[in-house]
Amino acid sequence: MRVLQINSVCGVGSTGRIATDLHAILQDQGHESYIAYGRDTPINCDTTIKIGNKLDNYTHVAKTRIFDKHGFGSKRATKEFIDKIIELDPDVIHLHNIHGYYINVELLFAYLKKAGKPVVWTLHDCWAFTGHCAYFDFVGCNCWKNGSHKCIQKRSYPASLLINNSRQNFIRKKNAFTGIRNLTIVTPSKWLAGLVKESFLNEYPIKVINNGIDLEVFKPTKSKFKEENGIENKFIILGVASVWEKRKGYEYFIELSKKTNPNVIILLVGLTDDQIKQLPSNIIGIKRTNSIQELADIYSVADVFVNPTLEDNFPTTNLEALACGTPVITFDTGGSVESIDKFSGIVVPKGSIEKLVEAIEKTQKNKFNQLQIISRSRDFNKYDKYSQYIELY
Repeated sequence: MRVLQINSVCGVGSTGRIATDLHAILQDQGHESYIAYGRDTPINCDTTIKIGNKLDNYTHVAKTRIFDKHGFGSKRATKEFIDKIIELDPDVIHLHNIHGYYINVELLFAYLKKAGKPVVWTLHDCWAFTGHCAYFDFVGCNCWKNGSHKCIQKRSYPASLLINNSRQNFIRKKNAFTGIRNLTIVTPSKWLAGLVKESFLNEYPIKVINNGIDLEVFKPTKSKFKEENGIENKFIILGVASVWEKRKGYEYFIELSKKTNPNVIILLVGLTDDQIKQLPSNIIGIKRTNSIQELADIYSVADVFVNPTLEDNFPTTNLEALACGTPVITFDTGGSVESIDKFSGIVVPKGSIEKLVEAIEKTQKNKFNQLQIISRSRDFNKYDKYSQYIELY
């Protein structure tokens, strides 16, 4: 079987690692596997197809920022890519994030309808069925159900600085994305599956396959991180994100830094240089890393992983923390709660800093059993989870 995956990135970030993990399992089982990507340098894949170039990316960004037409640029790059698909002639085409300034969704789906090949589409967020945004839970907007009014998050990803074209985007996406004969939608969470059933994509079968992680890498490790940073006797609260922004709960860590005692240190991974410069003294900031071994070392030294996300699908950071024996505290948000149970973490009401502090203090006083935490992570072994994709193919 020859499988082609399409994603904005390859081996980078959570969706990029999902694609390369699946690629490795396909090859291990004797299948042909290829990953087509749009941005950044590919990692952990020896059979890649680059879609477009930097100029294509930049012009697509400009079209998004000015005209709010994200997903409708990159025509030349997409036509050239479709020629490569025809030459490759895959048995199955697996879509991941088709947003990200690199591909024209109308041209791609016109080809998919014509080719008649089996298509699997994993939704890692809500962009596929909205007129603009990738998430709407935080602002409580329901225009994604029928496109009845303009998006109220024009400046959220993928940001438009001038025109609000969300109504037309909704119509164009609906026309493009519906009507494929053999397409199955996969969501990593039950929460997102429920939303898809209410959207214009509800004509397709929907299957839930949780994200998986590499339990050979994400496991309790011995690290000198505490000694190297002079925090041997500190209680460490950890937060990890690819990009720290409002919806990821960055501001809650700043608030936590004002409410914790002197024996507590907050460690945030994924910050920019500017964010690191502005941190209070009891927060240690680390820039983004694509080294999963480094991440495993950091998860292992933490006493608790806090995920105050305000919008999320099924964050792999929760899984990575559990696998390293670190309990998870998360807001009751989207699919973030689906990965933990009463033996591995605490769910608190979304947005409540008081309940967040209470949960952290409870974790300090009554530590979770590490073996039970690790046992929970075994439910998300990537080999088991991604083998479900191969069965679906």
